[in-house]
Amino acid sequence: MSNYLESIAEAHRKIAREDGRNVDELIERALKSRSPLGFKDTLLGARKTGLRLIAEIKRASPSKGLIAPDLVPEAMAGLYARGGAACISVLTDSEFFQGSTNDLERVRASVGLPILRKDFTVCVADVCDARIMGADAVLMIVTILSRTELETLLGTASSLGIDALVEVHNAKELDIALACGAELIGVNQRNLETFAIDHQVGEQLIGKIPEHVAAVGESGIANGQDAERLAKVGYDAILVGEAIVTAVDPVVAVRDLQGYEIGVRG
Repeated sequence: MSNYLESIAEAHRKIAREDGRNVDELIERALKSRSPLGFKDTLLGARKTGLRLIAEIKRASPSKGLIAPDLVPEAMAGLYARGGAACISVLTDSEFFQGSTNDLERVRASVGLPILRKDFTVCVADVCDARIMGADAVLMIVTILSRTELETLLGTASSLGIDALVEVHNAKELDIALACGAELIGVNQRNLETFAIDHQVGEQLIGKIPEHVAAVGESGIANGQDAERLAKVGYDAILVGEAIVTAVDPVVAVRDLQGYEIGVRG
């Protein structure tokens, strides 16, 4: 695991350790919050209509620095919706990605699309917070979680009625995700040590993902050619941030990244 991801994970674990809120009360509050939309089911619809896009609200990253410092979340979300994005991902990490929970709340108030809370989920409170702030899905990264933690967090998400996008980087992590019952898998094509993109990772792992599991390609997707490549091998959706937040016309960029026919896996 790369040093940057270790640092991020530890920062979030520190926050979790210092969180004095009562978990049972958080769960009760989450269950009374707005009913989630079907994030996973929306992506599975791609098998009839073509590759779907999760368009990301992203200001910065540890590897690239500032990407879109002047980004207005609700305005960008509106452009994504106009372009036909199926879902929206909102980075809520503040220290490393300059996002916030307020960003997600503003997006939630402006569009009716399913929303992923893109953050570093390490505890039950994180899952509760996701639903409370209006998210329909939460990210879980296998490489920063123990198997027991992943099982617990997936169980919490299920009990709260929100979907979990479980991110993997290799075959070992994929096996763990599937064994824990993940039904929505994100395959990140970025090498966590070198930051380099390896498209073969996406192509190799898709054959190991069962048909009933929704598959999302992540990282290294810059244009329609990249999107079509992932669709052909059987991905239901792709998650793209930098290529569209920096596009001259995000609406056109969004349109160009979706609709490709989904191929047969394996």
